[in-house]
Amino acid sequence: MARTLLLDLDGTLVDTAPDLAGSLNRLMVSRGLAEFSPRETESMIGDGVTVLVGRAFAARGGTPDEQAMADFSRDYGAHFADSSRAYPGVPEFLRDRVAEGWRLAVCTNKTEAVARKLLESLDLMSLLSAIGGGDSFPVRKPDPAHLLATLRLAGGDPADAVMVGDHANDVHAAHGAGVKAVFVTWGYGPIAMAAGAEAIAHDLPALLEAIERLVPPVVPPVVPRINS
Repeated sequence: MARTLLLDLDGTLVDTAPDLAGSLNRLMVSRGLAEFSPRETESMIGDGVTVLVGRAFAARGGTPDEQAMADFSRDYGAHFADSSRAYPGVPEFLRDRVAEGWRLAVCTNKTEAVARKLLESLDLMSLLSAIGGGDSFPVRKPDPAHLLATLRLAGGDPADAVMVGDHANDVHAAHGAGVKAVFVTWGYGPIAMAAGAEAIAHDLPALLEAIERLVPPVVPPVVPRINS
């Protein structure tokens, strides 16, 4: 069975905070509410845009109106790739893993359509065996069924897979699915969210070391030669 690398998207592969913050702040201004700093927006990312919008309104002492989610989705749908960029070294890291025989799959709470378009805009979609978005299945992270469904689409097995993410949802989903987890620190989640992860990676070399250690390649047995 090929090894499978399950990957979170926002804060793990791609810095999406600038565009999420842009759409969120335009929504806030349209409602006469104060904008958020980049760091404030980052702290609310990780559970999908519906939760993001709800958290934003709650932080301003209110609740979203009936049109708020539709307005945010329309704006973000037009601006999701304005400033979002893959983290330095990520495209090369993914290409190298594919060349080594890893299967790659994205498991994200972002809607599948937007996730696909974003990955396509960054020339990363062709590297993936599967993508599981926040609306691809009846459940989403931290429910392990989201991760398992994505893993099945990729043709992988929990015993030969590792989940990489920057949020507690990634760690919880992985462990519920019987998959090892690596927490990366360059994303949006505070280090406290790494609790329980089998490894913590501060950079891509450390991530490579971790995944190779947690899911080592299968070395075929040496068959002794019999001289006739």
